[in-house]
Amino acid sequence: MCEFCHQHGEGKKWYLLMKNYSEELFRQKKSDEFMRKFFREFTGDTSKILSEMDSLRKGPNFVKRFMGNLVVRKQKKVHYGQIVPIEDIEKIVDLVKMVVRLPCVCRKVTLGKEVRYCFGISAPVKGIFDEFPDLTRDFEVLSQEQAKQAFREMDEQGLVHSVWTFQTPFIGGLCNCDSDCLAYQMSFNYNIPMFFKAEYVGVTDWDKCTGCKECKTFCQYGAILFSAFNDKCSIDPQRCYGCGICRAVCPNEAISLIERDEFKVLASAGVGSEKL
Repeated sequence: MCEFCHQHGEGKKWYLLMKNYSEELFRQKKSDEFMRKFFREFTGDTSKILSEMDSLRKGPNFVKRFMGNLVVRKQKKVHYGQIVPIEDIEKIVDLVKMVVRLPCVCRKVTLGKEVRYCFGISAPVKGIFDEFPDLTRDFEVLSQEQAKQAFREMDEQGLVHSVWTFQTPFIGGLCNCDSDCLAYQMSFNYNIPMFFKAEYVGVTDWDKCTGCKECKTFCQYGAILFSAFNDKCSIDPQRCYGCGICRAVCPNEAISLIERDEFKVLASAGVGSEKL
């Protein structure tokens, strides 16, 4: 279990507790003020932040570690994420009162174009985004089934689903990430993790695996290993983020997700991931 599960989830998956989406928590944490500040700064000079990160990356390792730890500690208090597979996304959609599809602010910065991969949930968006016409233009308010279908389509495209806090532990957003996302770039280009791994890990059934390597093509974390001798794919549990995208694209249904804690128990008993 990630630390948020213990801090904000009573030892359970913290993002499946209704209280973390409640209007009471939204008001208590003053998440509306934080959201305005967040989008104001994001749409302002994000390129300057990335330039500063590039400069930091060239510095001494002890400085990079120190600054990275400071950033992560701060982000966990205000705006942090966790990877979640499609089945948990659908449970979240069933929990919340509203789902609004939004333009992705990350891709606006990294690609210079508008794509609608982000979803606002729980927060009463009316009034919060009045000063951001690019975000509020053509708001798509989705039904629960429409939202689920949108996420399923993104699952098949290889986009990784995640939940995001706006003043932790209030959860106000669901995103669909890849290497164009700033959180991904911060985590893997600058070694400053902006999100937790999922509470799951992928495992391969070698009786079903044909070694087509489709899963390896889509894995964003380099967790899929291919054995030329066996002509099979396996998943490195240390690198796996438990997103389930490999499972979605496997043509032979050879991949499944199991609870990360359960996997640790099985692994300690000497059961390999290809035998589960």
